[in-house]
Amino acid sequence: MAPARAPGSPSGALCRQLLLTLAILTFACDACKTVTLHVPAKLDAEKFIGRVNLKECFKSATLIHSSDPDFQILEDGSVYTTHAILLSSEKSSFTILLSNTETQEEKEILVLLEHQTKVLKKRHSQEKVLRRAKRRWAPIPCSVPENSLGPFPLFLQQIQSDTAQNYTIYYSISGPGVDKEPRNLFYVERDTGNLFCTASIDRETYPLFELVAFATTPDGYTPEYPLTLVIRIEDENDNAPIFTETSYSFEVFENSKVGTTVGQVCATDQDEPDTLHTRLKYSIIEQFPALPTLFSMHPTTGVITTSSSQLDRELIDKYQLKIKVQDMDGQYFGLQTTAICIINIEDVNDNLPTFTRSSYVASVEENRIDVEILRVAVQDKDLINTANWRANYTILKGNEDGNFKIVTDSQTNEGVLCVVKPLNYEEKQQVTLEIGVVNEAPYTGTSRSTTNMATVTVNVQNQDEGPECDPRVQIVRIKENVPVGTKTIGYKAYDPETRSSSGIRYKKSSDPEGWVDVDKNSGVITILKRLDREARSGVYNISIIASDKDGRTCNGVLGIVLEDVNDNGPVIRQRKVVICKTVMSSAEIVAVDPDEPIHGPPFDFSLEGVSDSEVLRMWRLTKVNDTAARLSYLNDLRFGKYTVPVRVTDRLGQSLVTQLEVILCDCVTPNDCSLRPVSRTGNREVILGKWAILAILLGIALLFCILFTLVCGATTGADKKPKVFPDDLAQQNLIVSNTEAPGDDKVYSTNDFTTHAVGGSAHGIGGTLGSRVKNGGQETIEMVKGGHQTMESCQETGHHHTLERCKEGGQHTLDSCRGGPVATDNCKYTYSEWYTYTQPRLGEKVQQCDQDNTHMQAQDYVLTYNYEGRGSAAGSVGCCSERQEEDGLEFLDHLGPKFRTLAETCMKR
Repeated sequence: MAPARAPGSPSGALCRQLLLTLAILTFACDACKTVTLHVPAKLDAEKFIGRVNLKECFKSATLIHSSDPDFQILEDGSVYTTHAILLSSEKSSFTILLSNTETQEEKEILVLLEHQTKVLKKRHSQEKVLRRAKRRWAPIPCSVPENSLGPFPLFLQQIQSDTAQNYTIYYSISGPGVDKEPRNLFYVERDTGNLFCTASIDRETYPLFELVAFATTPDGYTPEYPLTLVIRIEDENDNAPIFTETSYSFEVFENSKVGTTVGQVCATDQDEPDTLHTRLKYSIIEQFPALPTLFSMHPTTGVITTSSSQLDRELIDKYQLKIKVQDMDGQYFGLQTTAICIINIEDVNDNLPTFTRSSYVASVEENRIDVEILRVAVQDKDLINTANWRANYTILKGNEDGNFKIVTDSQTNEGVLCVVKPLNYEEKQQVTLEIGVVNEAPYTGTSRSTTNMATVTVNVQNQDEGPECDPRVQIVRIKENVPVGTKTIGYKAYDPETRSSSGIRYKKSSDPEGWVDVDKNSGVITILKRLDREARSGVYNISIIASDKDGRTCNGVLGIVLEDVNDNGPVIRQRKVVICKTVMSSAEIVAVDPDEPIHGPPFDFSLEGVSDSEVLRMWRLTKVNDTAARLSYLNDLRFGKYTVPVRVTDRLGQSLVTQLEVILCDCVTPNDCSLRPVSRTGNREVILGKWAILAILLGIALLFCILFTLVCGATTGADKKPKVFPDDLAQQNLIVSNTEAPGDDKVYSTNDFTTHAVGGSAHGIGGTLGSRVKNGGQETIEMVKGGHQTMESCQETGHHHTLERCKEGGQHTLDSCRGGPVATDNCKYTYSEWYTYTQPRLGEKVQQCDQDNTHMQAQDYVLTYNYEGRGSAAGSVGCCSERQEEDGLEFLDHLGPKFRTLAETCMKR
């Protein structure tokens, strides 16, 4: 620390000199408001003494100076001392000079330093007297300079306890730096309380030590509470600021405006924050290339900006800056570090592509296409293989017919001129083109013209060509129905060299209808057949081949436009008309004319055969519009078909009679008419192929085989089985089963015996012998006659068989095997017995049905069962509902849906 200056030292003379200087500067620049700072008489080095508002005086100041080197002024107006100062009088002053280097404007601020004096306040007589109370031993502020050179041990301070007046006190300390890491940096004398430091300390490693001091008596008594003792390490500017990177790299576009941000650098300092030791200033030391100076750096933020708009990548594409950062707010005695900053200049499209030549000459043979005839090159100073360098070529003039195109070669950036449409030497021998070139990227320079142009002269070379069909399609108009043999102009081709048709031969390559013939020498066409416009609507095209003596050819088309003549009368569109007599009295008929409209409507409709009074009495025509009329009947005609002759005449008198078939029908809509004729196909010929004939023959042969097989089978069956109905019906044994589920026996098909119609009822009441259905151990043979007559052999409980005849409310039962188990053979009935039993009763029933009409009206009957069976929960089930058929039992082969479920349940699965 520098020694304090005593009063009467040369500083007094210096202050007087400053005052004189201030008086002189007052006349040279504007003075701002005077600022007074209250400071002690003795100021330490690097001491903050106050802050002055510089912006209030001069906002645009670029340079700040102090008239007294003992004081330093920062940009924010903070005032620091550069070393220790002892004020020589009660007041001292210095001046802050503010200036702007661009406007050359200057201002000054006068700073008055007034040292503080202690004011002793006299105690009022009535105030209460404050008495001193016993205080705790207080910590004494203590600090150690960083990196102190000693001598060690270095005395720091003495700690004292008030209880030392009454006790023998021993002092001790503990904490980091004593008995904790780093150990043995501090110790205290036991008897005196003197605190010592044993070695130098790095503040960046240990900025602060918190120790605990103890005061005890020799016998271990502690009259004082432990004291927290804080030892602060005073910072020394021993660390230079360091850039975050040793080398920086930034990019900026060429031609950037002044003040464009290029990038920002940053540095750190390990010294104590918020002091001059860590107040950093950035600056550019050197630029390479040195001239011109293009960059500047903000001293506080480290932001690099452009200071000129003359950045040109084409001249220099990279700059290297050597930058510096310095602490102590950039003072000469501050520590500093340097780094390298590389600035790359990015390209913009500020250079136009230019042709290497202003004019070019090329040649091409006529009739050539897709051929390259010229390459043009350009120069561009912008960066290669970028959008600022790549060229786009266009043809500005001379390509009105679309014969040329120009593209860019991506490898060489050249323009390639090609022919895409053949040139004709006879039409043009030379073509002059004007081409232009621009870049892919928009131009950002200052030139008004953005397109560079050049001229290309293309010479067309002549070739010996064949005949030319030009135009390729030629039209000839001919009236239809001209006489056969009529000659008219045909197709014409010519030699492009002589523009003559001499020596050219013609022939047709396509004539769909064979209507014309083409003269091979002149191309004149001759009519070979009647030309009908209605048969070939539109243009009739004939393909023509023209050739010269060397065999070179060209193809053309001769289009024959057939002009219409009124050779067709109007035709009624529908030849058959249906009139529903109950809902309509007329029908609308429409006529069409295949001729052109000039020979068509309006039409005149009339009934043919005016002398025939019968047609006029029955029918009448009423015109609806130019093409339609309404046909109505006059009298109450009978239903049937009528032929009505109708004549239709066009506007030029051409007419045609149509025999109209009219159907007068009893219907609601024409589609409902039963008299409506069935639509038939046209006169189409049906031709049988060889495979169809073979299929018919095979079908006939197969039919004969089937008939022969049936005949043989019937004969053989008659020999082997003379009886259709078995003599012994009891051969079909009943199956004993006690379950409701399907039985275990096989499912039998329908009966093998034939059925016979019974009775002669006029209403078709017959008897039916049902088939046997196996269901839960029950087999049933039922005879249903009318409604209530049933013969059953189906109720089986053990070996119980019942033959029932149920007639309305009464019941007749014939039992042959009741009363217990008996042999199955005892329950058999032969066919003759069954016939003898049932025939008289069926006849009696038929007679009763004829007499009783109520039985004839009944359609459904309830079958009455007197005996429901024994030991079976299912009981007996009726077989069939009434069938009014005389075909016997064939209906059992085609049971309806209501019996299908029962049949499926009974079948064994």
